[in-house]
Amino acid sequence: MHLPVLLKEVLQYLDPRVNDNFVDATLGEGVHSLAILERTAPQGRVLGIEKDQVLFQRIKEKVKDSTDINAQVLKRLILVNDSYTNLARIVKENKFGSIQGILFDLGVCSFHLDESGKGFSFREDEPLDMRFSSQDTLTAAEIINSWPQEEIARILTELGEERYSKRIARAIREKRKKERIITTYQLVEILREVLPADYEHHRIHFATRTFQALRIAVNKELENLEKGLEQSLSILAPGGKIVVISFHSLEDRIVKHFFKKEAQLQHLKILTKRPILPSSEEVEKNRRSRSAKLRAAQVN
Repeated sequence: MHLPVLLKEVLQYLDPRVNDNFVDATLGEGVHSLAILERTAPQGRVLGIEKDQVLFQRIKEKVKDSTDINAQVLKRLILVNDSYTNLARIVKENKFGSIQGILFDLGVCSFHLDESGKGFSFREDEPLDMRFSSQDTLTAAEIINSWPQEEIARILTELGEERYSKRIARAIREKRKKERIITTYQLVEILREVLPADYEHHRIHFATRTFQALRIAVNKELENLEKGLEQSLSILAPGGKIVVISFHSLEDRIVKHFFKKEAQLQHLKILTKRPILPSSEEVEKNRRSRSAKLRAAQVN
């Protein structure tokens, strides 16, 4: 079951009211969107964007077959299978406005980790794919088997903040000389062999940073975030809110710098001087929320 992260705080900062319209740029399994729709009755709408084709079909079927969600609520949910890097075009094509807020939840949803079979999790033996969209061509396996050792080390350092990046990249190069590395367990075994037994003092799993870096690289997540944020300003009505939940220090830094830059230009007012973190109660219920940070701003 997918548990939405920082749901109460998202609603607090988006502040959805009667007949307001919102964009959920990262629909996932739709929990944030449904909570917004409940507050914007009778005519408020949500434009939900989901890049993953399989997940999109799943939420579409859920909406079509649902018996426990009010039909009038679902009529106000507009579903689009696309990337938020095309935000301005999507809004225009769907004649969607005026928009009072947009949500970016940058986390990997439970579906991707537990059910997608694309190698997002190091706890299952799956193909090293990691693409959110099958229309994209780059996979984690291609990076591991084809990229130069120096490039692998670079993305592990920059995107995973992995201190043993050179050691890992060297071990990958040696292993792929003997056989292609195509599954998550093959990669995990390489990491197990070269990383210290007390990696990060056991605070996180030793494969976490490597898998994170590969996923970010495959899906161009940092570049895409910058594109989405820039376009959000062009689609929001005056007073509209931008809420971003990030799970990585680099993502949070991009959001922080974007808000600061636009505030200096007097395009935005920052609503969160410091990032909002999940409560200890939420972390206890949902361990995946522990690294979440929420930032919010309002269009002037």
